[in-house]
Amino acid sequence: MKLDIQAEDRLGMALEILRVLAQNQCNIQALEVIPCHAFVSCDAQPGRWPQLQQQMLALPGVQAVRQIDLLPSERRRQHLDMLLSRLPDPIIDLDSDGDILHLNAAAADAFGATREQLEQMPVSRVIGNAGMGLDLAALLRQDGATVEVLPEGGTYLLDIQPVISHGQLNGAVMVLRSPQRIGQQLSSVKATHGEGIDTIIGISPAMLALQRQTLKFAALDLPVMILGETGTGKELLARALHEAGPRASAPFLAINCATLAENLLESELFGYAAGAFSGAQRGGKPGLFELADEGTIFLDEIGEMSPYLQAKLLRFLQDLRFRRIGGTSELKVDVRILCATHRDLEAMADSGEFRADLFYRLNVLNLHLPPLRQRREDIPLLADYFLRRAAEQLNCTKPTLSREALRQLCEAPWPGNIRQLQNVIFRSAALLEQQDQSASQVEIDIAQLAMGGLEGRRLTHGDKPPADSEVYAAMAALPDVVSKGGAGAERELEDVQGLDQALEAYEARLLANLWPLYPSTRRLAQRLQTSHAKIARKLKRYDIR
Repeated sequence: MKLDIQAEDRLGMALEILRVLAQNQCNIQALEVIPCHAFVSCDAQPGRWPQLQQQMLALPGVQAVRQIDLLPSERRRQHLDMLLSRLPDPIIDLDSDGDILHLNAAAADAFGATREQLEQMPVSRVIGNAGMGLDLAALLRQDGATVEVLPEGGTYLLDIQPVISHGQLNGAVMVLRSPQRIGQQLSSVKATHGEGIDTIIGISPAMLALQRQTLKFAALDLPVMILGETGTGKELLARALHEAGPRASAPFLAINCATLAENLLESELFGYAAGAFSGAQRGGKPGLFELADEGTIFLDEIGEMSPYLQAKLLRFLQDLRFRRIGGTSELKVDVRILCATHRDLEAMADSGEFRADLFYRLNVLNLHLPPLRQRREDIPLLADYFLRRAAEQLNCTKPTLSREALRQLCEAPWPGNIRQLQNVIFRSAALLEQQDQSASQVEIDIAQLAMGGLEGRRLTHGDKPPADSEVYAAMAALPDVVSKGGAGAERELEDVQGLDQALEAYEARLLANLWPLYPSTRRLAQRLQTSHAKIARKLKRYDIR
């Protein structure tokens, strides 16, 4: 029986309550007293409750007596257990002697025992030997520490924080994090919103085919090699592959093989054991392959990897097993390998610059990102997207490209591809002068940009720009802008009977190409930034389903 006795806060009240309980032969198990309340857990004989309640209410100052399910301390413990059970990382509460006071369900699972078996057990029996001679007593005296431990359930990084009260050590809190959890957190921190297939902007035939191929490859758990010039968006495509596949909820970690020296790249990929070299992190460090377990690793600029690391990577790809630098135990992970390069790896393999066996191991599936000059139909969409992002960052009204400025952008050779286009748009938006807000048109000279044939040209920001659909349709009909060119484009121009007919033809072709990639009115409306009702009407009008 558990009681909540509401009474006046006066001297001797608790003693009188205990006397009544003793007179009724109640065995008191717990007593908690707060101002105006006394909470009691006791064993009472069956049928005693009416008499006990009557005697309690007869005490001077007692206002109410009722039965409850849990004492306040039990309710707090229940809420704490529920809170800790929601946390995916193992958490352990220790007393000053290093005995386990409390732990969550994740910790019990990590150690392969029940919470009842582990509580009151010295924590050294659980992770002492697994910590390779870990001196827990010394760690408890430190102001926080991070080490690696290897309990039977796997590898963990252990964070330990001492609990100090009035200058005395009262215990510690330990948190264990698996490499996979750390990889998920790293992936979440680095990721930006919307990194799926929707971020691959383009309506050109090459890009629509690439999007369809990407969706097919995403479902296949095989290595993919992404080829393309610098600045074409290879990492964006790799993220889209990951997000569209079955490993989307697991980590996606990327590394550029051209930016690190051989020894640093090796330690980043494979990690190192404790004491592997001078200055190594205490307890060792997991590499990206461990952190991305069950997820995806993206190796950018794979063609720059040294022959030594090529051989080590090849060995890893045989069965996904490896040893850390300086380590003796073999680790196994489950990762999908994506790689990218702007170089001709096949020619490098033929000449001996790149291992032929590694090339064939990585080149199971491949995707080719076309350069911007081969997908000029996409430049209006990309420019509009970058203008919108620039306006958000600059906190200003979104500028609009005039038709002539758009033509100049579409005619530029863009050796730096999408990255160069983005830089031009952002720089132009940042330099846009808007001192006279009442003027009908504000111009800036972007001659200083000197990029891709844009010298001396102008971008305009007007209050009455042409409609986007009209501009895109006009661009799609220009033989010197669209990659079709030649006699076919001239014949198409001759067939155009009017602007309305050209706009409708373009609109129908656009919707027909995008519908297979976004097969719902809401998704397609979101992609084209319009209402789903309007999209539904257009699809019905052009008989697209």
